Amino acid sequence: MCSGRKRWASIRAPTAGGRNIATVFLVDDEKFIVDLYRDILEANGHTVVGVASDGEEAVRKYKEMKDKPVIIIMDQRMPVRDGVSATQEILRMDPGATIFFGSADLHIEKEAKAAGAKGFLLKPFRIEELLSAIRETVDAKAKKC
Repeated sequence: MCSGRKRWASIRAPTAGGRNIATVFLVDDEKFIVDLYRDILEANGHTVVGVASDGEEAVRKYKEMKDKPVIIIMDQRMPVRDGVSATQEILRMDPGATIFFGSADLHIEKEAKAAGAKGFLLKPFRIEELLSAIRETVDAKAKKC
């Protein structure tokens, strides 16, 4: 466990290749994008622990999660509630949450980071960019333990 906290226990378990794995919460209204993320992440040893199709659902599900994910991948344009608003609410509940934006709207990058997002990936992005961002975050959190 990390600093006596249960929330980061999932990053302490290495995969067969000795890498730290991440638990990931996906927030995107495009099912094919969610399926693509899931396939890529799971093929690389990570675990998807939740999915939401809009910002309102994301906030509700995050609040209900007993074990918080290491990383949240957030879209911006979604029905009901956008990603920036959801990011702000999640970070009010849990300032330690790590949120990455994956969006086709480059103009939202500044607003997403101002809301507290740790990173921004412009869609379409290379798969290695996503995996690298996750790896860096997981390694940094594991070193803090």
